[in-house]
Amino acid sequence: MSPSRTPLSPAQKLKIAEVEIAVIKDRCKGCGFCIELCPKHVLDYEARLNIRGAHPPYVKNEGCVGCGICEEICPEMAIFMKLKGK
Repeated sequence: MSPSRTPLSPAQKLKIAEVEIAVIKDRCKGCGFCIELCPKHVLDYEARLNIRGAHPPYVKNEGCVGCGICEEICPEMAIFMKLKGK
């Protein structure tokens, strides 16, 4: 294939927004939707239990691209994104 005919692909580190993930741990019911649906596998279950007896999520690595799936899917509104520097 000639170089002009190769398919385009985005950079592996493409970010939508520079964000921090915040979790209201005691609001979480432990459904795991945010963990399972994160395309970059940024979240995991915390070892300690919250007041509801659930394992809330925590940010296990800095691979978040700011897609917002975790925030949108959370039925308890326990996870949200904050723009860095604001």
